[in-house]
Amino acid sequence: MENETLDTAVLILEGLMVGPQSSVPAFVILLVLYVFIMVSNMGLVVLIFTDRSLHQPMYLLFCNMSINDAFGASTIIPRLLSDVFLPSSERYIYYYDCVVQAFCGHFHASNTHTVLMIMAFDRYMAICNPLRYATIMTTRMVAGLSVAAWAVSLFLVTILLGLSIRLSRCRRVIFNPFCDNASLFKLSCESVLINNIYGLGYTVVLLGSSLGSIVLTYLRIAMVCLSSRNKSVNSRALQTCATHLAMYIIMIVSGSIIIILHRFPQLSAHRKLASIMFHVVPPTMNAIIYGLQIKTVREKILILFTRNSVTVGDLRVNKL
Repeated sequence: MENETLDTAVLILEGLMVGPQSSVPAFVILLVLYVFIMVSNMGLVVLIFTDRSLHQPMYLLFCNMSINDAFGASTIIPRLLSDVFLPSSERYIYYYDCVVQAFCGHFHASNTHTVLMIMAFDRYMAICNPLRYATIMTTRMVAGLSVAAWAVSLFLVTILLGLSIRLSRCRRVIFNPFCDNASLFKLSCESVLINNIYGLGYTVVLLGSSLGSIVLTYLRIAMVCLSSRNKSVNSRALQTCATHLAMYIIMIVSGSIIIILHRFPQLSAHRKLASIMFHVVPPTMNAIIYGLQIKTVREKILILFTRNSVTVGDLRVNKL
């Protein structure tokens, strides 16, 4: 029994399956993407918090997304980078480290849905109730919505992982690039019926709530825009809504690809790659979309770079 406990306390993580000749390119690509995700997302957070003109509900709510994207990327990518040069048989991970990674990965995915839902509510209030927007979307309301988004995810994911932790383990190999809930309960030889039922319910509730709220919100916004004759207002509304909708579509497509590929066991390698892309593509694209498509943020970034280039030029002139 003692030897069995020791064996299952240390797991073997499949990690990123690349050949020796592809290890360096894979490492460089992942490292560059990770650095970009961290710098761009946290840079936007710092810019929004330090510039008072950006202290608006839409931008403050987006900070939740940037922080969540940086958190999600940090959950998955560093571990992939550290294991990429190791043989698959030597990629060890402690069971509870695996649990933490699985928890953080699902927490990030759930937060993506809940944060996009509160961002949709903000756009609904701004376009459909513009006269009441300032009185409803106060700093206190923004903080409350943000806390609620993270708290709901925390509650749902805690139950999800708790049901897997309770199981005994008879296997020690994780056939996945990183740890997730399904990988954890597949380590057990016990019945996982409860895990499957809750997992299905968790997915239906989370996906149904986010998809339903987004569809209803944008139908209502579309009706308001069609009935309004103010073209400038409609143009601004469409710009901000298109940005939010693009973020949601990227997230839904990334997640749907993984779900679809689960139905085809022969495409397991593609599914594993898609699961990594879920933690890489949306965080990368979200920063680009919000940083370049929203005029206010784009202008602030340009001013910041212009100011830095002028400062460097002045220093060179002074040296001469």
